[in-house]
Amino acid sequence: MNKHESDLITARVVAQHRGKYRVNCNNSELWAEVTGKKIFTAESLHDYPVVGDLVNISEIGHGNAVIKEILPRKSIIERKAPGKDSAQPIAANVDTAFIVEAVDRDFNLNRFERYISIVRSGKISPALILNKTDTISPEELKEKMLLTEERFKGTPLILTSILSEDSIENLKKAIKKDHIYCFLGSSGVGKSSLINKLLGRELLETKEISVQTKKGKHTTTHRELFVLGSGGMVIDNPGMREVGLADSKEGVKSAFSEIETLGKECKFADCTHMHEPGCAVLAAIESGDLDKSKYDNYLKLKKESDYYAMTSLEKRRKDRSFGKMVKNVMKFKKKG
Repeated sequence: MNKHESDLITARVVAQHRGKYRVNCNNSELWAEVTGKKIFTAESLHDYPVVGDLVNISEIGHGNAVIKEILPRKSIIERKAPGKDSAQPIAANVDTAFIVEAVDRDFNLNRFERYISIVRSGKISPALILNKTDTISPEELKEKMLLTEERFKGTPLILTSILSEDSIENLKKAIKKDHIYCFLGSSGVGKSSLINKLLGRELLETKEISVQTKKGKHTTTHRELFVLGSGGMVIDNPGMREVGLADSKEGVKSAFSEIETLGKECKFADCTHMHEPGCAVLAAIESGDLDKSKYDNYLKLKKESDYYAMTSLEKRRKDRSFGKMVKNVMKFKKKG
């Protein structure tokens, strides 16, 4: 990377391991930690580095460094932290998210929409991958491909199988130099296997899917960025069983742009598209112009996103009230 100011060097975070970060600068790698001051002043997980971040570091010798600051992010993937009402950053500065589903086990159009809402909220372009195409018949594959294309018009769709070199070549062609691509999807859909194929070597450990449970026996346990021979960069992510929406209001609108456009024709400006007379969305469902399952998923994800926004607002209000109370107490003590 480049020198920044006096002794600071700009580096890329390529891996994260329990509070330590592996960073790449000038084609060499160092282990880095954030400063104690940054830990003390951090208000949320967003104040810590994630894979893909550009950071300014100071070398301290023996292959170690200190992260002084995180440079502004052009994009961020985040989800609702499992069991909490807070956002968990996943990766930064991603250009395109490859959302992977295995056609033989977890093909689900609603899940695609959930991931699309998440990535578009972070100003990231989605691309869909139907993987393991060798595991089903050509007729089944064609049906699933048509369903996906109909539901997600305009979103790139790539068919892949690690047994088909042609499909891997098609995936390679979709990856541009100096762009960052993140692989997202459930455990066992084949993300690591695809990245191994892109890298041309078995760098990531993988295991087969259990025949009985159809679940992955082993998946990635941490996020890591790899640079391909073409100059493109890919991030492998652990499979996520719980993919909660965080601040995804705009992402939901973008993922369901067809419904949002129809909504502008509703009789009432504040139409909920659930029961109001003159609702263009309900009319489109009645006429068959809008898929009912897509509509149902829209309501579900919108409700989830609205709930997160509401609880986040309440949390901020409580934090502000607590801050004011502390200030008043300190003023009272000074007067005393």
